[in-house]
Amino acid sequence: MDSPFFDNLDAVGFLRIWQRFDADDNGYIEGKELDEFFLHLMKKLGTEGTDLTTTKVQKMKERFMSAYDVTADGKLQIQELANMILPEDENFLLLFRRETPLDNSVDFMRIWRKYDADSSGYISASELRNFLRDLFLRHKKTIPEDKLDEYTDTMMKIFDKNKDGRLDLNDLARILSLDENFLLQFKTDACSLEERRRDFEKIFSHYDVSKTGALEGPEVDGFVKDMMELVKSSITGVDLDKFREILLHHCDVNQDGKIQKTELALCLGLKMTQ
Repeated sequence: MDSPFFDNLDAVGFLRIWQRFDADDNGYIEGKELDEFFLHLMKKLGTEGTDLTTTKVQKMKERFMSAYDVTADGKLQIQELANMILPEDENFLLLFRRETPLDNSVDFMRIWRKYDADSSGYISASELRNFLRDLFLRHKKTIPEDKLDEYTDTMMKIFDKNKDGRLDLNDLARILSLDENFLLQFKTDACSLEERRRDFEKIFSHYDVSKTGALEGPEVDGFVKDMMELVKSSITGVDLDKFREILLHHCDVNQDGKIQKTELALCLGLKMTQ
């Protein structure tokens, strides 16, 4: 957006705007929050002297939402708002926009395991800083250390929902805009054996990213994460590790650290056809 009002906006200033309008702290600006944001925006763009009717505000909202609401869900995510108002040289949040959406929990867990370097089940500020540094390097961008500190602090303030100074699985999922849980599309009520087998094939294929016929490493992690989130909306890395061990204990019959397709089917009470 070309506006003198936003020319000098930095990450800290952006954080203040975000926190002001994401009043319920749910990670989106939506509904009444969205109307208040666009009213504020019109005033800052120099339209104080005009009659700011509801109709005018709605027209401006429709105009900008059609351009910046990438997900077309009627809400502004933090990356979408950054794209709207942050100057390009300050818009580090745009680095999280992926050419290909992060649509698989296996890829997400691969990132999680890499940066949870001490295997604590959380991403600390220093681990987040390493993540941001690597992100900039992948985009061939070099930034001063003090700027990296500022960005790390800003990310922590935005995404550390319980303010404990570290990020859990859900926090990082919000940062990376992880797609909806893959398992939500499947029926949980009783269905025919044929339907259960068909669903099982789709599910196993989704998590068996390496196509080896067995789930291992981040493939097991991704499956466990999505399974847990069906019954618990907010999970930590510690929760995931505990459930992972339970799943391996029950399903890894040959104790090779992997879950074979037949092992998972057996664990789920599904007899596979030969």
